[in-house]
Amino acid sequence: MPTPYEIIGVAPSASADDIKKAYRKLAKKLHPDLNPGNKKVEQQFKELSAAYDLLSDAAKRARYDRGEIDASGAERPDRPFYRRYAEGRAGAKYQDFSIDEDSFVDDLFSNLFRQQQRRSERSMHLRGADVTYVAEVDFVEAAVGAKKRLMLTDGKTLDVTIPPGTEDGQTLRLKGQGLPGTGGGTAGDAYIEVKVAPHPVFTRQGNDVHVELPVTLPEAVLGATVTAPTIDGPVSLKVPPDSNTGSQLRLKGKGILDRASGKRGDQYVRLKVVLPDRTDPELRAFLEKWSAQHPYSVRR
Repeated sequence: MPTPYEIIGVAPSASADDIKKAYRKLAKKLHPDLNPGNKKVEQQFKELSAAYDLLSDAAKRARYDRGEIDASGAERPDRPFYRRYAEGRAGAKYQDFSIDEDSFVDDLFSNLFRQQQRRSERSMHLRGADVTYVAEVDFVEAAVGAKKRLMLTDGKTLDVTIPPGTEDGQTLRLKGQGLPGTGGGTAGDAYIEVKVAPHPVFTRQGNDVHVELPVTLPEAVLGATVTAPTIDGPVSLKVPPDSNTGSQLRLKGKGILDRASGKRGDQYVRLKVVLPDRTDPELRAFLEKWSAQHPYSVRR
């Protein structure tokens, strides 16, 4: 009969984390809800759960390794009929004795009954398997937080709270939202992998938000107050006179929340000077005269 280590597929020297990872991988594959009507898989899942129940408990695992309990967690059966008579006189293998057959049978079947009872109790209370889902959110939802409703394959729904500052690829744990246990066992957990969609305007660097903002030639040269987008909504932004493409302005505290410190990052606005689609004759004539009188180089 395979040992608990062999059932889970790890070596006796495996760490607790290695045991947990191996169990989760097999539990997802063997859970009865994912294999309805398959008695063989159901039995394998019971054996897997019993093995993990033993090895995930540090005290039980140590006792098992020392040989004090068996794979079901039951005490190793004692042998009173041996110990009781094994202390004979010097030179004799056993003391003179007569076996009470009724007592012997009672001891034997009492131990067998206790082992079977513990096996039954353990197999009846099995924790449900963990499940993994993917939640797709847009940039702003991940930045400021949101509530999403996932549609599961069985037609049920799962409400998920996306905390402010969630990053792409981050995994959220919902305790007790996995597959139900059997025989009154607790439900597994749900793990939500968050996928953040790219944004057409915003990009993220750490907890700072970066955005490129087009401005007109007069706004850049003369200065102006323009509207700039932020993850909280549009705000007014002053463009200083003589700004140029690449000039960067900072909006303090308009970035993404750092949950560790409770503070928000900043937003950086990079200006981009944009000419009109068609230059009118008046502007062209002005620039021809102005450039002749004010030459300057930008590619030195």
